[in-house]
Amino acid sequence: MANKAEKWEQNAPGKFYVDQQCIDCDLCRETAAGFFVRSDEGGYTYVAKQPETEEETALCTEALEGCPVEAIGNDGDS
Repeated sequence: MANKAEKWEQNAPGKFYVDQQCIDCDLCRETAAGFFVRSDEGGYTYVAKQPETEEETALCTEALEGCPVEAIGNDGDS
């Protein structure tokens, strides 16, 4: 389960975030391109843009559910 206290500083403010457990597997970036972006310097992914529509939220939720190390969190804040 993702830990809000360990989320990357680059995460866009909002309910979705990526924490330091990320193994840079690319699954979330393939699932929800444009929302999840790779930090080339750090070798991890962060949330670059929060979803605004139900369809976008569904994509980000799919990425969260598919994360093999549970590094994506949804704290419910908007």
